[in-house]
Amino acid sequence: MDGRTETPQIISATTVLSLLSTVAILAAAYGASVSLLPKTAGTKIRILFVWHAFDALIHLILEASYLWNCFFSYTTNTSGLWQPNKPFVSPYLPPNVYFLGRADRIYGADYGSSPFSALWREYAKADRRWGGSDLTVISLELLTVFIAGPMALWICNSLRTQRPDSWFWMVVLATGELYGGFMTFAPEWLAGNPNLNTTNFMYLWVYLFFFNTLWVWIPLWILWEAYQRISNNALFVRQSAPILRDSDQKRRVDESTKKVK
Repeated sequence: MDGRTETPQIISATTVLSLLSTVAILAAAYGASVSLLPKTAGTKIRILFVWHAFDALIHLILEASYLWNCFFSYTTNTSGLWQPNKPFVSPYLPPNVYFLGRADRIYGADYGSSPFSALWREYAKADRRWGGSDLTVISLELLTVFIAGPMALWICNSLRTQRPDSWFWMVVLATGELYGGFMTFAPEWLAGNPNLNTTNFMYLWVYLFFFNTLWVWIPLWILWEAYQRISNNALFVRQSAPILRDSDQKRRVDESTKKVK
């Protein structure tokens, strides 16, 4: 040994495949917009469709695989990790708390063997909670996978069919995404970021910043667009009210005149 420490490998085959999976999902979302949206759809509607399709696929494929690992991938105290003089506990849970009440198991992607397990172990290099069974993250992901994912698909259909309530559902989902992001990271910030690894560019700026703030900037833009539309519509109704009242009054007079004749 020459005393030198080996630099940890930052970009591995798993890193590349994980990033390519995200690009493939984005390409699928764009392809769906080309196939399903009317030819007359404007650029803004297409962007909204692609975002919500991308959002739905991320939730229903990648994040659903995280939940699968949390509930079905585990190690036991007979797998070789057991040490008689140390308690068999998960590093992701408070003392004397056991996920699903199983004191003999530790759950999470750290113990899975599928490609999705490897993907989440890769992301866990930046935020270690995603390798195990963190209760806050699992609770938020249950809402994300089973409510936000289907809602994003519904919004895509609403945009495709030009439903008038599309913006309502986009506001609901955008608000939920912002809340979910805050509740994912606020406990970390308040605790001094014990689970976050910000020691290199990949982990800090790609895994933590870029991929997570996508679900901040785009929902904020959607809320701004919705605000403008709601305000403009309300202003139009207020400005048009005298005209509408005069028109309605004229119609009633005409109907009364016809009855007299």
